Amino acid sequence: MTNDTVCEEQRDEIPKDESDSPVDMESLPIYTSVQVTENNGQDGKPIWMSYGGVVYDVTNFISNHPGGSEMILKAAGSAIEPFWHVYRQHFASDLPLRLMERMAVGQLAEDDQDVIDEQMAEREDDPFEKEPERDNDHFIIHSDTPMNAECPDNVLSSNYITPGSLFYIRHHHQVPFLSEDEMEKYELEIDLSAYGRGVLKLSLEDLKKMRKVEVTSTLQCSGNRRSGYNKFQKTSGTAWGQGAISTAKWGGVRLIDVMKLAGLDDAIDAAEKGGMQHVRFYGLDGMEASIGIEKALNPYGDCLICYEMNGEPLPREHGSPLRMIVPGYVAVRNVKWLNKIELAKTEAEGPWQRGLNYKTLPPSVTDAKEIKIEDMPSMIEGSVFSGITKIKRSVATESAKPGDKILMKVSGWAWAGGGRNIVRVDVTSDEGKNWTTASVKEGSDQRFGRAWAWVFWECEVNCTIQDDGYAYLASKALDSAFNVQPESCEHTWNVRGLGNNSWYRVSTKLVQDA
Repeated sequence: MTNDTVCEEQRDEIPKDESDSPVDMESLPIYTSVQVTENNGQDGKPIWMSYGGVVYDVTNFISNHPGGSEMILKAAGSAIEPFWHVYRQHFASDLPLRLMERMAVGQLAEDDQDVIDEQMAEREDDPFEKEPERDNDHFIIHSDTPMNAECPDNVLSSNYITPGSLFYIRHHHQVPFLSEDEMEKYELEIDLSAYGRGVLKLSLEDLKKMRKVEVTSTLQCSGNRRSGYNKFQKTSGTAWGQGAISTAKWGGVRLIDVMKLAGLDDAIDAAEKGGMQHVRFYGLDGMEASIGIEKALNPYGDCLICYEMNGEPLPREHGSPLRMIVPGYVAVRNVKWLNKIELAKTEAEGPWQRGLNYKTLPPSVTDAKEIKIEDMPSMIEGSVFSGITKIKRSVATESAKPGDKILMKVSGWAWAGGGRNIVRVDVTSDEGKNWTTASVKEGSDQRFGRAWAWVFWECEVNCTIQDDGYAYLASKALDSAFNVQPESCEHTWNVRGLGNNSWYRVSTKLVQDA
């Protein structure tokens, strides 16, 4: 799209929280590091932490920490600086410090803060020093340590199979680095001990000797289009536009084949009689996620242990040497840098499965303490989504003015989770009073119920130029279960900003300022 085309989700400023008022730090009492350490949450005490010379009481924030309560509790009663040295996503926006300002209870003694600053200055380790080389010119960068970057609108649908150089990047931590020797000795552990079948270890060469399968599948970050929610109320997380979605042809071995090799002959027996309900995936970066056994061991579920991407060896950026591909599921279940698979009775531990990270809270809930997080399911299958990526005039016109109708050629993408096919995409230029049905092009021939990849669509729409010189467009998709995108995301707002699948809206300027 041109520079005069604006995604409506990013057009307006984020509303300011009326409770965001400056705290007079000078009026707060002074505490020592020893006093901070004493308040570590033990024996009924509050949980204090310090950062930048300020002492914070985070007791009431623990359950709302996006990275999970276990992670933040590692810093209980201590300085945050060493932790943020590793988890640098805290520097990607001002949100963490804005939230913390409300929790300030004191100042840290100047001498104690000097000691912390000296210790940090003396640290020579850089957890991100071995990151992959990147050409960042192609991306919209939200943070670079860890790297989180999306594909710009104008190139998002330029290739049905997204080149590796344009595939969106979503990392929680630094990219694991393996030496040449470690790569040669790399093994994948398949643990069926909970079912009495023991543990099998397979090398990369062992896996490559098995029958290779290729699956074209779209991956989308659960927070894609989070910026649209921020128009109504601030969320926590990366403010993605529509570009945290990409498609690749993945090559590897079927998960079901590897599980059979490890000794799981009868998945139904394992589930119904053995109580094995979940398959857990573990990554070298500490990621843990799981999926139900019904998907994992379904011969038509197409779950892959992947070592190739678009016909080339899987790059480090996207999970080398191995990653899971779980078609139709949100991307976080497609664990990168895979080193262990485990059959289990319960879902994976950790913040990405059981914590707040990937759970969609009700719109009225802004404090996780108000609900039982453990009773809420994590995001698994994707919903139905669409986006507009290109707009241009069908017929060149020398001049245009408000009130004129202009025929516009509009194109974009659509995708539904769970293998559900896209059956229709509609585009409106008058807030839904009239709709034009688009022609679905690439991806329209996918098998019913196994439509793991997006589709591309295009249509011509008559647009009326509004008084401000803009034309306004929106798209919505319909999938094979007849799910349709809602008009607005206001009623699906959630504090983590997950799953925004409302109409995709853009405006394009057709009358230039005099």
